Amino acid sequence: MTALPDWMRPPRAEGWYAEDLDHLPEAPRHTELIDGALVFMMSPQRSWHGRLVTALTTALMAQAPTGFEVEREMTIRLDARNRPEPDLLLTDLPYDPDRTWYAPEDVKLVVEAVSPESAHRDRTVKLRKYAEAGIPHYWRIEDEDGAPAVHVYELDEPTATHVPVGIFRGSLHRPVPFEINLNLDKLTPSRSG
Repeated sequence: MTALPDWMRPPRAEGWYAEDLDHLPEAPRHTELIDGALVFMMSPQRSWHGRLVTALTTALMAQAPTGFEVEREMTIRLDARNRPEPDLLLTDLPYDPDRTWYAPEDVKLVVEAVSPESAHRDRTVKLRKYAEAGIPHYWRIEDEDGAPAVHVYELDEPTATHVPVGIFRGSLHRPVPFEINLNLDKLTPSRSG
């Protein structure tokens, strides 16, 4: 068994902190921090996932009113020991080319496209953590035989939990965080070609 590289060893007994991610240039792309532990995307990304996220980014950018920005694969510093990296996020902060993370109060929508290795985190852990941080909207996108099914949640502030508002197939219409109309069938190519 080979020894772990030095950069994989936590700098302190209690693990990693959010600011440590900015000082790990050797870490693989898409490294997240969940409860003080580094989480790497170890399996190869599926083509379905990449195409879906690209098409959704483009669609949301085309519909976003002035003052909103769509970001891909940027971390959110939820607290000192949690810095997840959603597939997409929507913010009302202006573009900053040097930004490496967002604060939860600046994030209006988080989107996670579920992959086999992230399913548990996306369905339970991140759902809870994003709500506890006060992020108002969370979309979880599942692959249903090649077609996207979007599970939409909104924050119930008194309980600090995300509550389901619907599962969308074929099309999605939402009035928040801004008027959004999506043809979900066009976000991924059909399996029949």
